[in-house]
Formats: sequence, structure tokens, C-alpha cells
Amino acid sequence: MDIRRTVLWVVFSLSLLVLWDNWMRYTGKPSMFFPTATQPANPAASGPAAKNAPRSDVPQASGAGTASTPAATASPSQLPGNVANAPAGNTITITTDLVKADIDTLGGQLKRLELLKERDAVDPTKNVVLFEATNGRTYLGESGLIGGPFPNHKTLFTAQAGPRTMDSGNQVQLVLEAEQGGVKLTKTFTFHRGDYTIDLNHTVSNVGATPVSPSLYVQLVRDGSKPEGESRFYSTFTGPAVFTEADHFQKLDFEKIEKGKETHATKADNGWIALIQHYFVSAFIPPEKAPREIFTKKVDTNLYAVGSILPLGTIAPGAVTNMDTKLYSGPQVSSVLEKVAPGLDLVKDYGWLTIVAKPIFWLMTQIHKIIGNWGWTIIVLTILIKLAFFPLSAASYRSMAKMKLVTPKMTSIRERFKGDPQKMNQAMMELYKTEKINPLGGCLPIVVQIPVFIALYWVLLASVEMRNAPWIGWIHDLASPDPFYILPVIMAASMFVQTKLNPTPPDPVQAKVMMFMPIVFSVMFFFFPAGLVLYWVVNNILSITQQWFISRKMGIAKPA
Repeated sequence: MDIRRTVLWVVFSLSLLVLWDNWMRYTGKPSMFFPTATQPANPAASGPAAKNAPRSDVPQASGAGTASTPAATASPSQLPGNVANAPAGNTITITTDLVKADIDTLGGQLKRLELLKERDAVDPTKNVVLFEATNGRTYLGESGLIGGPFPNHKTLFTAQAGPRTMDSGNQVQLVLEAEQGGVKLTKTFTFHRGDYTIDLNHTVSNVGATPVSPSLYVQLVRDGSKPEGESRFYSTFTGPAVFTEADHFQKLDFEKIEKGKETHATKADNGWIALIQHYFVSAFIPPEKAPREIFTKKVDTNLYAVGSILPLGTIAPGAVTNMDTKLYSGPQVSSVLEKVAPGLDLVKDYGWLTIVAKPIFWLMTQIHKIIGNWGWTIIVLTILIKLAFFPLSAASYRSMAKMKLVTPKMTSIRERFKGDPQKMNQAMMELYKTEKINPLGGCLPIVVQIPVFIALYWVLLASVEMRNAPWIGWIHDLASPDPFYILPVIMAASMFVQTKLNPTPPDPVQAKVMMFMPIVFSVMFFFFPAGLVLYWVVNNILSITQQWFISRKMGIAKPA
């Protein structure tokens, strides 16, 4: 039997199945294979009413072995007061060359962070906003003390006077102070020029008459909805992540957190916690060698938290202790993330193909240093990979050419023995032996190349460097679909040409499927980022050239 045709049929069917599953997940319906990592938006739960509703979102050191146990949530009686009756805070805006940050004196919460160098995917006239507290969107950075009625992210802080913009110099600071329960907490936010990392220092002073043993917590709170502008035709991860040296990188699921079933590293003296979305990440990085408890929990309807609790030890009356943490919130630029914290570059997740994808991305960056244009970089990279696999591709195309030469004989055998499958298979095997054809000869070289090309696909899809990166003419953003659909049309035409160059399947049904494949896949590529489509177009054109040359050399036009 024609094994290669069967393989292609299976691949095509699975592709349609995965496409449909992604569509189901994007529209909020259950996945056929695994639970979605996002929950449908609940505006009523994340608007102003939700912000004023009582919430048990101050963490509590539990010592429990499960990551998301109810014990990790404080009871309302442990809060400094009902949120609905809390005093109103003031919003202080800090502006640097890269970010515009809004910090509320109520709790010292980072409640809005605008990235001044990154354009919004939905409205290019606006900037990307990560942290936010508006109708339908909640994304906050919070910190405070637990272990007593101490200042936390619900306490009213007082801001010290100082500059709020980085007009001159290389940094700007905001100092907030609050005192409660005999403990004074001073939060110092330090913003640096040309840096998305915010240094956050917590100075804890015991101004009472008895020793205290507080713990510091830092947490990221976010709703479980996908960012606006996400594609309907491919899925990217949105959700929390945890990294420790022992357990490595762990992506977490909002739905499992909702049910209290998510498991992850709970104790360490290293690592970080983060919230990830396509192209961007926010991560709290406590100091190395500082023991911590890591938690995740449901805060409210469609609202979740991931954070760390760091014991500060016993503080005697009149004594002071410090804890420095870092908050990175910005694009997933690998070279930057590697310098911020060990393992932080893993948020740019290539899955099981990381070992292949990282060298490919490294090669891309080296090419870009020479060329200076990401579009031409994709083209050069595709050519280099194609050259590296030239011998395998040539073997595959030679096998296809042989198969095309004997297609009439295969069709004849199928017609003669269509009522006797056993004799048909015997005749096919005899034909392969006589013509010295390996029925898998066209598939195996392709299978070897699949991991590399899938890794390249994920590299192009995950690389924030493609955002707002122009190529030529009408392509102004390689991370957005082609505005005039020129590349997808060329892609469809190239797939059609490839179909004609391949041997026609003897089975009429398979032949029709192969003819419709260019149409189906071109529809998908109409909505793919231009950079991905450019890669596939160049790859197809090179494949067509190589296949045509080999077929012509083998005399494919001669009758079998």
C-alpha cells in the first residue's frame, strides 16, 4: 500500500483537528484534549465593584505541602480592615524613558504599567499596558507584611516628596511609608534608565516595645482572561509560572488554581514567580539564598494570585531589617532576561523543542547583527537551514520522483486487485522491489527535519523582536498578519505548485484531499503573523526549486 499517502492523510487530519481545538479554546469552549489555561472574562468581578468588595487576598504562611491549599489564604478577620471602608489613596505616576507606572498609596500597589516603547496589538496608536485595574481587566503587583496587624497592600501609605520623572540622571525613586502594629514598613521603588527592572526595597523597623517576627510577601494578581488581540488560529500561553533550581520552570493553569488542584514547588531559597502572556512577562525575583514559601490561590471570581512569602526573622525593639526584591515587567527579550535572573529566559517557552529552538534563535540574532532587518534575517536563516538539510531533502525528492514515475503502474495494480487487498499489497511490494523504491523514502527525510522546522516556527512565534519590526514595502510589522494578504496568496500558490510536483495519489479521495490542502492551509495563514508566513513562503519556494530540478534531472516527464 502507499504508506506515504497514508502518513500525509493522518497529518492533514490531525492538523484540522488541532486547528478546530484551538478555535474551541479561543472562544471559551472546553478543549477536546486538555483544560484551557484561561477563564472567561467576568467584567462584573473585575471592575470597580470587585475592587471595593471584601477580598481575602492577603497571603498567610501556611507551611502546607500543597501549593494551592485554602490555608494559604487569610481569613477576613486577619485583614487590617474591610476594603470597602478603607481610606482612599492617591495615585503617583513615575515616568522613565521606558515605562509610565501608576502606584497607589493605598497599599503601595503597582496598579498600572505602560510600556512606552511597545505598541498595542489592537490599537497601534496606544502603548502596551501590562498592570491595570479597569473594567474587565485586573493585573496588579502587591507586597506587604504578614504575621501580625502589620502594613500590607491594604494599608494607606504616605509618599515622601521627590522627583516623579526621569528628566535627568539615571534613576528615579518613590518612597512610601506606613506604620501599624508597632511596625514601620518603608517601600522604596527605584526605576532605572533603559531598564524594565524595578528595584523594590522593603525596610522593616520595629518601633514597638516587643519583638516581632513578620514575613514579607510579594505577589502578582491577575484575571484569568487572554490579552486582547490574541489570534484565533494559534494558541499562546497566558498564566502564572514558577521557577526554582530544584523543580525548574513550571507553567501553571488558572483552571487548576481555581479548583485548588495545581501543584508546583512550594519551598525554596532561590527562583522567582511570574505572570506570562504572549511576548511579555512580569516577575518578582526575591534575593538568592533567602528561604521562601511559594503560593498560588484564587483571590476572587476570575482573579488569581501567585507569590512568595519570605520570613524576616525576629526583629527586636528598635531594630531594622531589609529585604531587596526585583520586579521585571516588560518584553521577553532573551538577552535581557538572562541578566535579570537565572532561568528567567525560560518564560520564552519553546516546550520540548527548547534544545533545538535556542540555537536557532541564537543564529537568528547573529544574522540580524549583520543584516539589521528581521525580515531579511528570516529569509537568510531559512536558506541556511535548507542548505543544511539539502542532502536529506534531495533524497526525499528523488524518492518522490521515482514514485511519480511508477504511479501509472500503481494505479493499474490497484484496479486489477481492488477486490483482493492481500494480492494488491503483494503486487505493490514486488513493484517497489523491482523499481528499487523505498515507500518510506520520501517520508523519513522529512520526518527528520520536522523538529527543526517546528522549533523555527515557535522561535518566530515567540520572539518579541518581531513586534513592530518592518521588512519591506507593505510589511510594517512581522508579528501582525499581512495587511494586504499578499504573502498568504503566494503561500497558497506555492503549496499548489508543490502538490502538482508530487506524485498523484492513486486513491481519488486522497487526490482530492491533497488538492484542497493548499486552500485550507492558506486560510490559516491569512491570520498568521507575516514573519511566519514569510518563512513558509521562502521554504516552499526553495523546496519547489530543489524538487523541480531533481525531477527534471530524473526525467520525470518520461512515461513510466
